[in-house]
Amino acid sequence: MRALIAASKSDNYPADIHLVISNNKDAEGLRIAQENNIKTILTNKNQFEELVNSLLDEEKIELICLAGFMQILSKEFINKWIGRIINIHPSYLPAFKGLNAQAQAINSHATYSGCTVHFVNKKIDGGEIIMQKKVIINENEDIESLSKKILIQEHIIYPKALEFVANKILKNRN
Repeated sequence: MRALIAASKSDNYPADIHLVISNNKDAEGLRIAQENNIKTILTNKNQFEELVNSLLDEEKIELICLAGFMQILSKEFINKWIGRIINIHPSYLPAFKGLNAQAQAINSHATYSGCTVHFVNKKIDGGEIIMQKKVIINENEDIESLSKKILIQEHIIYPKALEFVANKILKNRN
């Protein structure tokens, strides 16, 4: 959240962050958004999609950026927003989809993992890849150290991927 907000404040950056929604009252993204005077909404899992659809329409939001989002979206929600939802995942997709990607990488004795920004579709972590960054897994790597290395790269590529997608949206609008 901090990286996306910082990027959005740069001159000529094609995206603005207008709204941050979470179903986790302790989400750090909510606090960071509030510190930056960005509207925040806290919802529960049961009403999440209905409320989000309504808010996104009301606020005229054009693109959804998921981060740390651990809920599977319904097919109906995805269909409504197809091509306008992006997500960041802590692996070099298509490897290590789903939960615990860093543990999957360590346990499989992979030599690298990384992070991927992708469009969300009906398949978990299966959407079109927008941008990726590899991270080397050292011989004595553990889940915590790998997670930290990946997070550093996530903070670099997510703003770049958002910029790329937002520019495409603006180009298609004209």
